[in-house]
Amino acid sequence: MAEAEPPAPTRRRAAPMIRTAGATTLALAIATGGAYLAEWGPFAPGSPVPDPDATAQARAFLVDWAEGRLSNAGERTTSPGKAQEVLRNFTTGLRIDKPALTAHAATVTEDGTVRVPFTADMPVADLGTWTYDATLPLRKQDDGSWKVAWTLSLVHPHLSDTEKFRLDREGTDGPKVTDRAGRALSKDTHPSLGPVLSQVARAAGAGPRGAIQRVDRATGEVKDTEATFGKKPSQPGDRPIGTTVDSTWQTAAEKALAAKSGGKNAALVALRVDNGEILAVANSPSGFNRAISGTYAPGSTWKIVTTGALMLKDTVKPEDIVDCPKYLTVGKEFHNVETSEHRNATFLKDFTESCNTAFISLRDKLGDRELGDVARKYFGVGQEWHTGIPSFDGSVPAPRDETEKAASMIGQGRVLANPLIMASVTATAVSGTFHQPTITRGNKDTTTTSKLPQNVVEQLREMMRATVTDGTAKVLDGLPGGIGAKTGTAEVTEGAPNNGWIVAHRGNVAIACVVEQGKTGGASAGPVVRSLLSDAPADPS
Repeated sequence: MAEAEPPAPTRRRAAPMIRTAGATTLALAIATGGAYLAEWGPFAPGSPVPDPDATAQARAFLVDWAEGRLSNAGERTTSPGKAQEVLRNFTTGLRIDKPALTAHAATVTEDGTVRVPFTADMPVADLGTWTYDATLPLRKQDDGSWKVAWTLSLVHPHLSDTEKFRLDREGTDGPKVTDRAGRALSKDTHPSLGPVLSQVARAAGAGPRGAIQRVDRATGEVKDTEATFGKKPSQPGDRPIGTTVDSTWQTAAEKALAAKSGGKNAALVALRVDNGEILAVANSPSGFNRAISGTYAPGSTWKIVTTGALMLKDTVKPEDIVDCPKYLTVGKEFHNVETSEHRNATFLKDFTESCNTAFISLRDKLGDRELGDVARKYFGVGQEWHTGIPSFDGSVPAPRDETEKAASMIGQGRVLANPLIMASVTATAVSGTFHQPTITRGNKDTTTTSKLPQNVVEQLREMMRATVTDGTAKVLDGLPGGIGAKTGTAEVTEGAPNNGWIVAHRGNVAIACVVEQGKTGGASAGPVVRSLLSDAPADPS
């Protein structure tokens, strides 16, 4: 039994809500170990517009909280010491790892307080995700700065001076889970699989159970149950739960992340091209399953989808000249990594060198909704996937203006994905057919997609191969198997290091890897995938 410091000031009962972190459609996502920010608006016509300094302070507080920088978070409040203490007791006592905090549109009250509502997805270790809504109040200080007005209820609306939360767990042993060959899987032999195995067990209706209860601080009396997890405890003799995981690939994936991610938060997925079966899913550090439930801007790896959309309309060919200047302004200034330029470049060169400005210059070739429609129709992105465990299945909303459309062409703006999605995108691009990713067999498939034309598939394969031999993915050059790849660099927040991405395919396997704050994909995620492909067999059985 574990206890958490904060309870709730209000006696009004709120219906408990449990859903996976990956299922939330985000406006501002501070998830999976990183901060992914979108705009705060829109605001109702005629309503007071919140001071940008106040909303910036709210963003910073949520980022610090999500990242575990609780001292920094406390300093952003009117009661630094108390805030730090409560936040630490809350997350530690309830065994919460890597909160995902989604901010919504800010408002201004009559007394000038800026209120920023947010949704909290709190992953409770080995049990599930506790989701609830709360609000940050911010008030202007005498020196003109903005501070989060500290109150227990901003942590959770039912946290108060008289009540707190307690985590009750029932059993810790889940059912036996096996890989595709029937070999036992455990978090002892494959630490990164810890949260995945728990999710597999829960999906099968087994495994650990627990509840978050609201109790009286003085007497310990249970006042209410805020959330429950699990369906039934495992029983002796229960049949093992089979997965599609390949132990050899899983071991190689975990080894690669441990050796080559530089100690940064990172995630990787490898899956079969021909049927979508997941061979390996690795997270570093283990805890929140960012590889499958995370929400990231995919950066330039998304140019695979953008290229597919352009080629479906026959608006550009690899040999066409599409200039790649250092800068291009579309509402804001866009630039290439390290402000590189390639004058009079072919579109093939733009792809292999990952030229942002060239891709953005082609935005008028696609309708406002076309990129999202292609992602959904051909790549299955944004449809509901039944992988066997909770997953975030991607989001490609229609752009609200030209600047956002420009950003979506290069996998920024409000485009959201994760390694599972980008591994699937890669598999679809090189085979022409989308297969719903799965980690257990027998899951229903409600997706409906169309096959990519063969000429589009052939061109995408050729361009990805050229990216390895002559472009930004040369880190994979020299390995056998005719590997194709695409790197990506995704901006997170102003002044913060970029996330590094790489996707690759070899034989019947597609891979995607993200390294948070990795700066560039080739330099950070590239060595991880090279290590994996060096150790893993040519093709899984």
